Amino acid sequence: MAIQRESPLPHNAIVRREFFVYILASKHRALYIGVTNNLERRLEEHWQGPGTSFSKRYATTILVYAEQAPTANDAIAREKQLKAWSRKKKIALIEQANPNWLDLTRL
Repeated sequence: MAIQRESPLPHNAIVRREFFVYILASKHRALYIGVTNNLERRLEEHWQGPGTSFSKRYATTILVYAEQAPTANDAIAREKQLKAWSRKKKIALIEQANPNWLDLTRL
């Protein structure tokens, strides 16, 4: 006789992992680029908790750009790519998607 265990998910549930590359800006347009598998949690960390020393020092709290990646490796590769770009190119990316530098968490 097989023993069945209770699962926290229905048997037909699909567990989906999401990965994001994001750019935070300060009021003075200092930029921080990061990667996460939970954008909401990570933004909370930047705003209220551990975040990063860079975020704390430069007050990068405005989400101005985010993109989803299919895998963690893709997200990390994209983060590295964006970090290697010139400031001018990063600004062009942001302004293409978000010309008014609106806080995407408030839309």
